[in-house]
Amino acid sequence: MFKPGPTIFYFTGFFGVRVEIAQSLAILVGLFLFLSELSNIVWVAITVAMILSSIYLHELGHAWGCQVQGIPVRRIVLHGGGGFCEHARSGSRTEQELIIAMGPIVNLALWALSSLAAWYVITNTGFYAVAGYLWLFSRINLALFVFNLLPVQPLDGGKLLQLGLLRVASQNTAMRVAGAIGLIFSVLWWPALIWLYDNSGWLLLFAPSIKTHFEMAKGHQRF
Repeated sequence: MFKPGPTIFYFTGFFGVRVEIAQSLAILVGLFLFLSELSNIVWVAITVAMILSSIYLHELGHAWGCQVQGIPVRRIVLHGGGGFCEHARSGSRTEQELIIAMGPIVNLALWALSSLAAWYVITNTGFYAVAGYLWLFSRINLALFVFNLLPVQPLDGGKLLQLGLLRVASQNTAMRVAGAIGLIFSVLWWPALIWLYDNSGWLLLFAPSIKTHFEMAKGHQRF
């Protein structure tokens, strides 16, 4: 739902990949402050930093998947709605499978490592505040792992679904089936957003396109 907007800052990150910070990130930070009513600024700042770090490392996983296969990476962009990794050329089906899968794999690994670190801190040091932040970081990454594997475009799950279908079906059939599955999830997305906000207070700033998945299901459009 967010467009990246103009770049306000950039730096060279891991693997020598350019990282651009989009203006819309200010909207995300402002939203967190608004929802917190400017209370507990430290918690808000740490939470935002954890989310952005997790998204960056997710995109860095995609970048690593590109680079180990000889595909140049142009940039990673972080914006108010998430992030994306832009590479110089499209890979083959098998190359794309690795590139796309590496993002969720990184989040799953971060969930496991931070959960183990939290358990270690509690059992060996008693620093419960530190362990609490580690648990929060682990939950953020588990949520990103599950979220990104939902079978809708342009999330990793939607792309992996279509690539997987290409192993057993024609391109047109794979597109139609992926579109039909994505369409169901896209329609259910809106009541799910309301349920998520009512039950957790989290506001998800993304919704898949119903129109795009409907066109894919009809065989008229590839994402």
